[in-house]
Amino acid sequence: MITRRTFLKAGAAIGAAVAGSKLLQTSKRSALAAKEPPKVVERIPTMCEICFWKCGMDITVEDGIATRVEGNEYHPLSNGMLCPRGTSALGILYDQDRLKKPLIRRKNEAGEQYFAEVSWNEALDFTAKKLQQIINKHGAESIALFSHGHGGGIWKTLMKAMGSGTLCAPSYAQCRGPREMAYKITYGRAVGSPEIMDTPHSKCIAFIGSHLGENMHNTAVQDLSHAIGNGAKLITVDPRFSTVAGKSDMWLPIKPGTDIALILAWTHVLIEEEIYQKDFVQKMTVGFEQLKEHVKDKTPEWAFLQTGIEPSVIRKSARMLARYAPASFVHPGRHVVWYGDDTQRVRAIGIINGLLGNWGKKGGFYLPAKYPMAAADIPHPKKYKVFPLIENDFPLGYDIPAQTVMKSSLKSKNKGRKTVKSWIAYGCNLPLNMPDPVALKEAMNDVDFILAIDILPAEITGYADVVFPECTFLERYDAYDARENRVPYVAIRQPAVRPMYDSKPGYWMARELAKRITVGGETLEKYFPHDSLKQVLKEEAKLNGFSFEEISKKGALTQKHDALYDPDNTLKLNTPSGKVELYSKTLADAGLDPLPNYTPPEEPPPGYFRLLFGRSPLHTFSRTTNNSQSMEIFGENELWLNVQMAKSLGIRNGNYVELTNQDGLKSGSPVRVKVTQRIRQDCVYMVHGFGRADKRLTKGYHRGASDTDVISRYKEDPVMGGTGMNVNFVSLNKVDSYKAMQLRRID
Repeated sequence: MITRRTFLKAGAAIGAAVAGSKLLQTSKRSALAAKEPPKVVERIPTMCEICFWKCGMDITVEDGIATRVEGNEYHPLSNGMLCPRGTSALGILYDQDRLKKPLIRRKNEAGEQYFAEVSWNEALDFTAKKLQQIINKHGAESIALFSHGHGGGIWKTLMKAMGSGTLCAPSYAQCRGPREMAYKITYGRAVGSPEIMDTPHSKCIAFIGSHLGENMHNTAVQDLSHAIGNGAKLITVDPRFSTVAGKSDMWLPIKPGTDIALILAWTHVLIEEEIYQKDFVQKMTVGFEQLKEHVKDKTPEWAFLQTGIEPSVIRKSARMLARYAPASFVHPGRHVVWYGDDTQRVRAIGIINGLLGNWGKKGGFYLPAKYPMAAADIPHPKKYKVFPLIENDFPLGYDIPAQTVMKSSLKSKNKGRKTVKSWIAYGCNLPLNMPDPVALKEAMNDVDFILAIDILPAEITGYADVVFPECTFLERYDAYDARENRVPYVAIRQPAVRPMYDSKPGYWMARELAKRITVGGETLEKYFPHDSLKQVLKEEAKLNGFSFEEISKKGALTQKHDALYDPDNTLKLNTPSGKVELYSKTLADAGLDPLPNYTPPEEPPPGYFRLLFGRSPLHTFSRTTNNSQSMEIFGENELWLNVQMAKSLGIRNGNYVELTNQDGLKSGSPVRVKVTQRIRQDCVYMVHGFGRADKRLTKGYHRGASDTDVISRYKEDPVMGGTGMNVNFVSLNKVDSYKAMQLRRID
């Protein structure tokens, strides 16, 4: 079938141009060797962007070449330390596969599509013309933004200036959204990023599918290390013996999809044995009697039949949490989109935490504060519309789920209705982070225009009409970071080195487009009145009473915050009742369950395993699976398979297998099997972000397999629209190791 837009890879002409570029550096070592001895050595503080945590880091620069990355001592999220991903930052900066010039999709005389390298003026003029045509013909709201990362705020401003409020972040519906919604409903606020658990002072922590130690959020891992050093008890609930399970006092290898049953049984034990925090529950909660009645029959014996966890183990773990309350908590998790009932599962966790009385308590949840920051006096767009999205009926959602934008772009789903006409993808590799790859490809082919802004030739760039090469976070300024925290702070991102190749900062790109697009007879330049972000940062520093020179030298400024706890249970919460809502009238009024209910999960078909996925401490999903430093240590993912099941299938450790899901979709490349006793027999597990499909990613191409290839099904959370993706099943077919190696060849 001939499609309007096909997946493209860079052609030979681009490769030749790159090879001849003066800016191409074969490595930082060779660049240094040519310049030894260094004449100028600088230490430049900035903040990381390899994950959303945004730790402070110091970059050592010798004669304009970055040579070393270390944690920043002034930044309260790093405390002088970095995770393995942060220390690999130079692998991104000096990646020879980086996008180097703007690209435009074209056709030759034979009708074949290819990418042409063009000047910035040509790329900007072409893009502005396309967006202007869509605005004039279909309305600006038919342009949608998918964004991820700190720099996305600039593109949100441009979108609203054009008149579109059709903004989405895949992290909402594909990662964190159910958690934030559950805590807003129950406690009147989200747990935030970084999360507000007082882990260093906790005496007992339960993890339910939360993989700290593999999920290397720097401060969180430091805090957990302090807790372990202080003798904290750990409980891990997971079908897999994870890293944190290896540090735990108890491991509960739960049947996938039955977590709510276990949590309801824990709730039953706390109430039935009267070992909950009675003073907190009396003063700070509403709905206790309804909750008590709700879990009356949710005994450990009942939960055993659902979860496979022995009743005695359920009671012992519940009593352990209660024994150390309020200095104990059940971790709310981070990536929490599993089975479609995710808001209710996280709410069940929030209810348990309410019974433990740990909100505003030392060792439970602390009360954060934010560094007071006023924004520069810049006009803000006020008149914009959101596209009328289909299948977006989530009564308590606070953001747009990315999959509803995808559905609203499909001509086959919107017969007789308007469709989304254009996508702007900033830092979002949609082919690897969206479920239902078949529908995604159809949607990308249906829209009129796609602009991708990225650092590397991620798979989304292969489907774009125009590709803008952004410079890395080590080569640009971004907005200040001043989130809530135990220690209020404001941090700066600033360039350590000059932008390489023909890459540009996102602010410059957005401002140049704003100059070229008109709404109401005038350009949008007034929303970007400064020539650079550095000017904005200087203005905001002056406005907020701190020195731009000082923050540029230190990297972060902090304030003291003493009101961390509420020892007397006097706190008023931002809920309708002003208290912790164990029973939620808000949910009831929306026609949803006011208390969490358990529904048994679908069973795998014969010969299939439930597919689970997670992350490696060396990688931030697909963002780092072409990073030479990270890949040197963890170069491909593996499929965890229970030893008994491997024996029955005739599969040995190290064999390669192809995955086929329940709908017949196959993995794009094989994956090596890790035979282990550390996983249940009814599921398999793999790290997300591998199996790259673009040959321009020379280090990640076909290394391991992509779980996204076989995630064709998902269950939407009725509360906020999260996509539960742990509802896919796969069978395993052995393939020849030689075939697996041949797939990796880049001719």
